[in-house]
This record gives sequence, structure tokens and C-alpha cells, in this order.
Amino acid sequence: MNYDKFNKFCGALPATSYVMQWGNSHVWKVGGKVFAIGGWSKDEKPAFTFKTSELNFGFLSECDGYRPAPYFANRGMKWIQHFETEKAKDEDLHYYLSESHRLVSQGLTKKKQKELGLNQA
Repeated sequence: MNYDKFNKFCGALPATSYVMQWGNSHVWKVGGKVFAIGGWSKDEKPAFTFKTSELNFGFLSECDGYRPAPYFANRGMKWIQHFETEKAKDEDLHYYLSESHRLVSQGLTKKKQKELGLNQA
């Protein structure tokens, strides 16, 4: 996945907003809360950072091409950085980005979720 595909995918998720910040990183938010970051790699290769469940955090921390996300994971947050784009399928990253969007949106107040049309039964 490259940054154009990343931005297109994240932009298609409901109630998202985009900002470029933190050293020209592509930052995607839902309800004002970050759910995905494109950038922050140690070199020029694409890297994608996202929130995970505790189970996925443990699993992905042991997989090639993934690592606990710098700045987030060392503060106890369950965020992963995907940095080997050649080794993973876009479908896998789509799943984890969608899941991050869902997890972050569930952390919004019920009022905010309703306002944004998110997580309605």
C-alpha cells in the first residue's frame, strides 16, 4: 500500500477527517480522535500506524513487518506500526485500519457517535 491508497481507503470510512501534521504525516481522525497515521517511518518507505485490540496487538507484535508503534506503545497504548508494505496484502491492512476506526469511534461519547451516525444498532 502506498500513501495515495491509504488516504483513499481511510477517506471512504464514515465520519473521517484528514490533516497533515507531525512531520508531514497523513493523519486520519474520527470524531476528532486519531485512528490512523501514514508516515513516521525511519526511512522513506511507507509506514502505517493504527490502534488494535489487545489480542491483535499481541499477535501483530510478533509478525514480520509489524511492531509496537513508536510513541504510542511505550505509553501503554495498543497501537501497531506496519512498516513492510511489500510483505503484507492490502486487504490485511484494510481490515486493521477499519478495525482501528471502529475501536476509536466506540470510544467517543454516545452523543458524538449518534451525531456522526456511527455505531447505531
